[in-house]
Amino acid sequence: MKWSRELRIARRSLKTAMRAATAMAAARARMPGAPASASDRTRADFLTIEDFGSNPGHLAMQVYLPAGGDRPHQPLIVLLHGCGQTAESFAHTAGWIALADQAGVPLVLPEQAERNNQGRCFNWFLPGQTARGGGEVLSIRQMVDAAVQRFASDPRRVFVAGLSAGGAMTVALLAAYPDAFAGGAVVAGLPVGAAGSVSEALRRMAEAGPVRSAAEWADQVRRIAPASYRGTWPRVSVWHGTADRVVDPANARLIAAQWAALHDLEHVEPETLELPGAQCERWPTAARPAVELWRVTGIGHDWPTGTTRSIARFWQIAD
Repeated sequence: MKWSRELRIARRSLKTAMRAATAMAAARARMPGAPASASDRTRADFLTIEDFGSNPGHLAMQVYLPAGGDRPHQPLIVLLHGCGQTAESFAHTAGWIALADQAGVPLVLPEQAERNNQGRCFNWFLPGQTARGGGEVLSIRQMVDAAVQRFASDPRRVFVAGLSAGGAMTVALLAAYPDAFAGGAVVAGLPVGAAGSVSEALRRMAEAGPVRSAAEWADQVRRIAPASYRGTWPRVSVWHGTADRVVDPANARLIAAQWAALHDLEHVEPETLELPGAQCERWPTAARPAVELWRVTGIGHDWPTGTTRSIARFWQIAD
């Protein structure tokens, strides 16, 4: 019986890998030309920056400057693209460029390379890439430091959002550097500690898990965070389409439970809002929610329309 179950899981994982590959191929077909690689060269309002740190994760850094240029003391938003996407195409299609122009907020756009991952996915499942002080998370942290200094951004209002592998890397980044981010947003992602290898990642994309209590999921974050960290955990907005066939939508509830437990809210009944085409659960602390979970009816493995504005309101950087 156990072997039959393992075979069923393996078949689901293979199907998931094939769906992910198809999604990545479709994303590549929609991509614009790759950004120029010359140091500090602008293309419209995009700036490529090469000298931002030791860059152990070998990622590329772009910045989008909003219309009117950079203004001091503004928030800073980091965006982590999905597999097969460019950073620039993700920022455009998800609506972040429009929001950046309206709010006057610079965007930091890390970009994955094929030499790191053939699907150009962030390596959210590899401990060497997600542990504080090394790998891809340190490269992104160095980008944040460089951007805060260069654009005089408010270091207390740095936020990160990501889609799919970028969403899973978002929570990994929040876990490794909770002292650097005020909040995050995860769309079609997976919780911290769900996988530690490619095979485990494919399995958890097909079937959310493993079975853990909310407190045990929170401990997965604490293992990555600094041992001495006693500060406030970042606020997290979680989104998932109910028709996603690439990443099991049940992962969204695990992420929400993980971060609610970090905020000591695992025993608090969330507020539930029923909206046309979506359901939202919110775990409040004082006057504002610390964690929210959105399930969007009929949406597949994609960034739902209207999500960006809602996330910005959750972060309190837009009306």
